[in-house]
Order: sequence, then C-alpha cells, then structure tokens
Amino acid sequence: MAELSTLARPYAKAAFDYAHENSVIGEWVDFLLIASNVVRDSAFVHMLDNPAINAEQKAEMLVNIYDEQVTSNEPTALKSLLFTAQGHKREGQPSDSLPAATTQIKNFVHQLAEQERLSLIPQVYEQFLILRAEALKEVNAYVTSAYPLSETQRVMIQQRLEQSLKASVIIHEEVDPSLLAGATIKIGDKLVDDSVRGKLKQLKTQLTA
Repeated sequence: MAELSTLARPYAKAAFDYAHENSVIGEWVDFLLIASNVVRDSAFVHMLDNPAINAEQKAEMLVNIYDEQVTSNEPTALKSLLFTAQGHKREGQPSDSLPAATTQIKNFVHQLAEQERLSLIPQVYEQFLILRAEALKEVNAYVTSAYPLSETQRVMIQQRLEQSLKASVIIHEEVDPSLLAGATIKIGDKLVDDSVRGKLKQLKTQLTA
C-alpha cells in the first residue's frame, strides 16, 4: 500500500495544485471519490486488464460512468454516495443533477490511462485529501454514534471541535447500534468514548480491578 501511495503522490499533487489555484477542489474531490469506487469494481478491474481495450477507451469509459451517474435527475447509487460522503456540505438531495466532468478532469484521466495508472485513483484520492487538509488546515473527525446524528447535533459537535482544535473540522459519520447510546469521536490516534457501551466497559474494569 505504501508503494501505491508513493506512485500516486505526484499525480495527486499535480491535480491538487491545479484545483487549489483555480478554486475547484470540490469538483475534483467529487470526481475522485466516485472514480475510486468505480475502479475498485470487479467488472472495471477486469476491463482495465483487457489488452484489447486501449487507454483512450478506458479513460472514456470511466468519465462516461461518472457523467451518467452525476448528471442524472434520478438518485443514482454513486451520486447518493456524494451526498453522504464525509466532507461534502451540499444543499439539495441525491436526485439533484450535478455538473459533468470538466475538460481538465478528463485530461487528467486520459493521462492516467496512458500511463496505465487508472487503478491508482483510490490512492490519488487519499493523497488529494491529505493535501487538501494540509492546505486548508482541516481536521478529520470520525464520529460513530448509536443513532444517526441530527443536524443540530452535527453542528454542535463540529463547532465545539473547531473551537478546541482551532481548525476546520470535517465530520465523518458512522452509525453503530451496539454503542447503545452516545458516541465516540476519533481524531488521529486520539479517541473520546462517550458511548454507553464504553462507560459500561469502564465500569466493569473498575469493578474487576
């Protein structure tokens, strides 16, 4: 995995430098998120390994899948992913149509395809997010709650973390009913466990100590 990240880093930096300079980081994050899911699909992996399909065709196929998904007026699976993905603050619903891939994104995909690097897109996406966080002073907070957070809870958690960390915080949400109630918050290697399950474990440890 480390080797793949190393290979992906220059592509991610080139993409991020362009996106940052032209204020289109969100568009690139959208594309790389969906493209990452597409290139992991077994059918797409099989297509990438097919020598009868040239680089241009592979690039066009990826771009076409993206365009079909995001420009549809229907709530497609991959577009729904954008509306629930962490870090995406978007008005509207998954049924709303979004812009198709830009010329610059298409050129980037074709370059990857020509160099047989389309399979690296998930690593490019990861590196792109790291660069974004460094440039914008963003912190990723992974919140796992027993029940889905309400908008009020989400805003409250984000505001408190931003005040504490003095940085922009991106909330990544996950639901785990086994927590019973409350939530856990993980930032880097630090974990705050305010769940009922966590408190019960702590109590058990104290009782058996």
